[in-house]
Amino acid sequence: MTDRDHDQIDHCIRASLDTYFEDLGTTEPGGLYAMVLRAVEKPLLDVVMRRTEGNQSRAAEWLGLNRTTLRKKLLEHRLLDK
Repeated sequence: MTDRDHDQIDHCIRASLDTYFEDLGTTEPGGLYAMVLRAVEKPLLDVVMRRTEGNQSRAAEWLGLNRTTLRKKLLEHRLLDK
């Protein structure tokens, strides 16, 4: 990943979080860390699996995950049939 790629992703995340906080108004968030991880993880896994044409070994390598961990996460997010 280049610095430019990182900056683009960083910008999108910051913009989304700013919008989220603006929408909250004076309400304080709870469980923000877990919420953001859940929101990012499923689309990340979905896109990577499509880009690797369903190749779990290659997807795990791209993600820097163990293949078993990837499979567990795919099942958790219902992106894989048992």
